[in-house]
Amino acid sequence: MRWIRYFLLIISLVVLQTALFPSLRIWDAAPDLLLVATIAVAYERGAETGAVFGFVSGIAIDCFLSSPLGVSALAFSLVGYGVGIFQSGLVRSTRWIAPILGGLGGLVGGFLWICIASISGSEDLFTPTSFRILVIASLYDALVAIVIFPFARWASGEHEYAHR
Repeated sequence: MRWIRYFLLIISLVVLQTALFPSLRIWDAAPDLLLVATIAVAYERGAETGAVFGFVSGIAIDCFLSSPLGVSALAFSLVGYGVGIFQSGLVRSTRWIAPILGGLGGLVGGFLWICIASISGSEDLFTPTSFRILVIASLYDALVAIVIFPFARWASGEHEYAHR
């Protein structure tokens, strides 16, 4: 049942990312909803689930990008795995964990995406404009993380454990 909820989460975020958020850009930057969802799932379920979810959601969004197929999948997988490892060392979480992880994960994920896309043949990505957009997008990611984390918790089935 959990994977069906993950599928629904990915599909809905792909639709929002491709249909709504191009109109909601701030200084040419848009949040990366699927990266934030990967961070949230990795935080809830750990490194392995985070990496798999990141790969699937990255492939889903790569179908709509002009970059080589798999760039987002690899970047999201690495971020998902890293966040999953990080969360296993947390003693307790705070209410600010969603925007903090969303912002930092967005920054790291965006930088990884730039590096991987550059290695795979995309040109002119290491520019001041790219890094300005990366920083603004990571701040945007921090804001949308407040909304996406509860949906990722639902998709992860964390509410099932609360009733036991």
